[in-house]
Amino acid sequence: MGCTKLASYKLISFDKIPSTQDYAHELIAQGGARDHTAIWALAQSAGRGRFRRPWVSHHGNLYVSFIYECPERDARLAYAVAVAVAETIASFGIHPTIKWPNDILVDGKKISGALIEYSGRFVIVGIGINVKSNPTVDRYQTTKMDNYSDVPLEALLNRLMRNLDKWRRADFRAVRERWLELAACLNCPVRYQGQVATLVGINENGALVLRRDTRYLLVYGDEISV
Repeated sequence: MGCTKLASYKLISFDKIPSTQDYAHELIAQGGARDHTAIWALAQSAGRGRFRRPWVSHHGNLYVSFIYECPERDARLAYAVAVAVAETIASFGIHPTIKWPNDILVDGKKISGALIEYSGRFVIVGIGINVKSNPTVDRYQTTKMDNYSDVPLEALLNRLMRNLDKWRRADFRAVRERWLELAACLNCPVRYQGQVATLVGINENGALVLRRDTRYLLVYGDEISV
């Protein structure tokens, strides 16, 4: 375990732990968390994504969880995180798109995902980026940054931190505009309340705008599946 200062963050680093996300939860529960804390592991033995799905976490990729003060839940955060990750990947000359809610794709294949969880007065933003390896997944295709560019892990982490700060503080109109520019899922079918609708955008509060026949619906993420 190491503890250093990188960008504006307190960085706690490990060679390998079960889960950076779970460590962040434990740190908050023990009263040891503060705003702008990052937990970085070179590998995880029990990494997880949305719906507690396993996240394969071999050495060579980026696995990090960020702790921020956040007294209230904010649906807009997921979009800021997605844009920040996409912009970080793009800074290495790679051309990403965003699949709702915050999966990052390159050439239609998943290269990164994020997990946002709230704990007390904090939010934990867990991010995994495939750099040197990519897992084989039944549900979708995957890829890695090493297929496109030489990416040092510390440079990737540093740029990610700076982009998270930039886009979390940005006016949501700018976040929304950039997210829509990068979106790979606009005008795609989704399931909402057991029926198919079309995802046509997001509004100023972070709600998804769906169209079903001639009706428009405003919904929040946990209620739909792509």
